[in-house]
Amino acid sequence: MASPPSAKIEINSELLAHAHVSKAWPFEEARKVLSRLKRIPQPTGAIIFETGYGPSGLPHIGTFGEVARTTMVRHAFRVLTEDKVPTRLICFSDDMDGLRKVPDNIPNKAMVEQHLGKPLTQVPDPFGEHPSFGQHNNARLKSFLDTFGFDYEFLSATQCYTSGRFDATLLKVLEHYDEIRDVILPTLGPERRATYSPFLPISPETGKVLQVPIIDRDLAAGSIVYKDPDSGKLTQVAVTRGHCKLQWKADWAMRWAALGIDYEMAGKDLIDSVRLSGRICRILGRQQPEGFNYELFLDENGEKISKSRGNGLTIEEWLAYASPESLALYMYQSPKKAKRLYFDVIPRAVDEYVGHLAAYPKEEQAAKLMNPVWHVHEGNPPQADLPISFALLLNLASASNSEDREVLWGFIQRYMPDATPEGHPLLDDLVGYAIRYFHDFVKPSKQYRTPTEKERAALVDLDRRLGAFPEKVLAEEIQNEVYAVGKEHGFEPLRDWFQALYQVLLGQSQGPRFGSFVELYGIPETRALIVKALK
Repeated sequence: MASPPSAKIEINSELLAHAHVSKAWPFEEARKVLSRLKRIPQPTGAIIFETGYGPSGLPHIGTFGEVARTTMVRHAFRVLTEDKVPTRLICFSDDMDGLRKVPDNIPNKAMVEQHLGKPLTQVPDPFGEHPSFGQHNNARLKSFLDTFGFDYEFLSATQCYTSGRFDATLLKVLEHYDEIRDVILPTLGPERRATYSPFLPISPETGKVLQVPIIDRDLAAGSIVYKDPDSGKLTQVAVTRGHCKLQWKADWAMRWAALGIDYEMAGKDLIDSVRLSGRICRILGRQQPEGFNYELFLDENGEKISKSRGNGLTIEEWLAYASPESLALYMYQSPKKAKRLYFDVIPRAVDEYVGHLAAYPKEEQAAKLMNPVWHVHEGNPPQADLPISFALLLNLASASNSEDREVLWGFIQRYMPDATPEGHPLLDDLVGYAIRYFHDFVKPSKQYRTPTEKERAALVDLDRRLGAFPEKVLAEEIQNEVYAVGKEHGFEPLRDWFQALYQVLLGQSQGPRFGSFVELYGIPETRALIVKALK
């Protein structure tokens, strides 16, 4: 999906001219970064994009979406700057956060429970594979990103804090302590306000991340004083070298300032957090990154998807029935609109991906930049000869009740005699996805119904007309005849006739263009379906 790291981009004057005015959202976002580049000197020389990850759980579909979308903006920026400005994508893991609760999906829960409150990188790995639970989940994240070919640099909060990378900015937070508190306090309730401090000391005694009031600050020593909640003793700790971490809004701002982040997008639920962190970032002497707030995903009931509730679609589930590219397309489309993310959206996403691929070679340059596959494939979409839609393959499996690849390829080869799985690997992938989707979703929910008298008469007429066709007949001619039957038998609107065909013949409420289905499935086979239904 993504290009190899640092792959050179082919840019010509026509592409560049269209890119500067393209209304495709990655270009609109990239132009914001380009404007920033002209306004603000870049200390590192590179434009830095970032995505953040909370490693208390496993990578999920939202993780993929954020990295995929940021990668699209980064690529658009590289085109606008003719690839003359270096760029980096940092994937940042907040692995110094204290573990608040034991996840449901891990072994050795009792052992992990003994370490609640400690930074994730100080909690033993319940899987026994890594030095800590944080490192285990970081490894899962890196493996996840590598699977999709993303070009990124991984940074760990623990390493950045303990190595001293954040020290200079942490001392600035200490210097501007009261100003930062003044940003956050109005957003808190009375109890929380009484104890709030941007700094969370790591207890030298228990190793836990402490949320305690700060009694005193020593700018010269770069330290804070707090009362130990267990012993009641006043304890002084440095704010540097990992002896403290920051509360998350201050932490986000500190990270932007310390790493020189230029672009980071976030979910709509974080709009207020972005605003507050932006104010803190400016207090620390840096402009907050560019970015936008994307909408959240909803389940089939229109409710917000929650990791803990498990009411959404996992990335593993999507990839069982469709390609990563179709998922990237789904992430590309309308990122500022709430979208439902459940199994029913997969077939349409696959067919939209296939349709955009097919259209791409015939388009003018301006249209190509508006085509999602240009962004999904970083300006180099593959050639694909896919005259058969995913929906049609699903209906072939449904009509034949077959989960055999060879059976489906038999139908395909009737339509494309020279086609082979080896010569059409993308189509063969679709066959495999269609069989799996049919087995898991279509087959269990099939509900055939008997035709009404009106439908019966129309089906008898359709059967007669199909029988009158010559051996080779095009889908359009079949479709016209199906239309004619519907009209002559008084179906109003005509979609009632097509819905009846799907329900009576295929046991489902919708389906593909019926003429295309008959051409591929075969006239004798379709007539056999009608005879079976009439019985």
